[in-house]
Amino acid sequence: MPPDRIKHREARMSTFPSSITCTALSFAWPDGTPVLDDLQVAFGPGRTGLVGVNGSGKSTLLKLIAGQLAPSGGTVRVAGEVGLLPQNVALDTGLRVDETLGIAAQRAALHAIEAGDVSEEHFDVVGDDWDVEERALATLGELGLGHVALDRTIGEVSGGESVLLRLAALLLRRPDVLLLDEPTNNLDLYARRRLYAAVEAWSGVMVVVSHDRELLDLVDQIADLRAGEVTWYGGNYSAYEEALATEQDAAERMVRVAESDLRKQKRELADAQVKLARRKRYGQKMFEQKREPKIVMGARKRSAQESAGKHRIMHEERLAEARDRLDEAVDAVRDDDEIRVDLPYTAVPPGRTVLTLQDLELAYGARVAGSFELRGPERVALIGRNGAGKTTLLRTVAGELAAVSGEARAHVPLRFLPQRLDVLDDGLTVAENVARFSPGATNNRIRARLARFLFRGERADRPAGTLSGGERFRAALAALMLAEPAPQLLMLDEPTNNLDMASVRQLTTALESYEGALIVASHDMPFLESIGITRWLLMEGELAETTREAVGRPD
Repeated sequence: MPPDRIKHREARMSTFPSSITCTALSFAWPDGTPVLDDLQVAFGPGRTGLVGVNGSGKSTLLKLIAGQLAPSGGTVRVAGEVGLLPQNVALDTGLRVDETLGIAAQRAALHAIEAGDVSEEHFDVVGDDWDVEERALATLGELGLGHVALDRTIGEVSGGESVLLRLAALLLRRPDVLLLDEPTNNLDLYARRRLYAAVEAWSGVMVVVSHDRELLDLVDQIADLRAGEVTWYGGNYSAYEEALATEQDAAERMVRVAESDLRKQKRELADAQVKLARRKRYGQKMFEQKREPKIVMGARKRSAQESAGKHRIMHEERLAEARDRLDEAVDAVRDDDEIRVDLPYTAVPPGRTVLTLQDLELAYGARVAGSFELRGPERVALIGRNGAGKTTLLRTVAGELAAVSGEARAHVPLRFLPQRLDVLDDGLTVAENVARFSPGATNNRIRARLARFLFRGERADRPAGTLSGGERFRAALAALMLAEPAPQLLMLDEPTNNLDMASVRQLTTALESYEGALIVASHDMPFLESIGITRWLLMEGELAETTREAVGRPD
């Protein structure tokens, strides 16, 4: 019998609250790779942050709830209408904004009626939604898209604006359940503020998958998906981290207690075995000297053997119990797989010139007026709105794009990790991709380094085209770090977009040990602050110095 997937949509005026219930939910990819197995979870009203390491099944769970994937077992029951904002928003650039919002037919009918056409079909299309155009414009305004006309095409808006347009379309539908999968990945700081406001105003059921700390600090509870089970924590992400730290401290103390108890049980078993051996030797000596009647000595020997057996069994049982307690304590301590990056020694002297830009005019209209210099191991945050030219500047410095005029010169070896992660050849394996960047490295060295990026054994032989977003980032970063010569200028474009929170922390730790110059284009303010940024550069058509305080102010 095929697995049952049930989706209930209650009437809008129903007194039943919206909810999601997953019972014995299982899912595996067509090649048999399991993702979820017998998952039990329910989401009620309020904002829930769904967290977990890459590959734990967060995005898959959202797609199962939205009906985009069919489970291999179990059921998904949803009370209410569902809206999903996927991680990668791909819209036809030829679509008009009103078509993207799903109101084109209603809008055309309204305009026809206003022009005097009273055909019944127009009234059927409009229904009761006479203010749909006003609601659409109001929703666009709330998301900072008031300047986007309904007749414009998607090709005329930026990538971040297209994400907000997709969100606007969902909000106009007024779904009972809203699912957001990494919604801030391609949003600039200003667009993020608009999305945060929309999340705060949400009153139905919301499930958010994100690595954005600021967004996760707006939720009401955290659902931690780990090893196929969900553990609930009340409060936002900051409260979750505090609770988790307390749990881990207690778990580590229990490991130490269990280890101490195991050592004690081993000593007591050894002591008991020594005592029993002495008694056995004494009894044998008494038997050989025949100081007591044979029947009495035989009875004592049997009694001693029984006593010794019971004593040995008791200590062995205690030792086994101590081992079980240690295993349980160790299982309670988290050891999440994280990328482990040991960056090569790439120190740059404080006074050394690393990069110079002179009267640089970039493709697509952005420019750097006058001269700009990067010296020593500076850490530069490159910020600005979507479409302002940040990626264009980095690609020009990296030599991937030709400048219209002026000069961009790097004075040290540099490496650039692009947002699209297109440094990988999809037809080659992970190991083969890394070998392309470091032809002098041995296969053993390449595989040893890949193991630190969680590509162990057969995983290093997977084609790059089959990798998930987080896996692709790890593979690209491994290729970058193994490249020869090692980079003394490292440029990263939105590096945290495809990473879980654990991997973001590990990347932060790795960059702390990097002694070269660093330029990072990112909208992730907590990440930028964590890596010790020394200069803030604002790209708004032109490059200009700014401050952290100015960056934090929304329009």
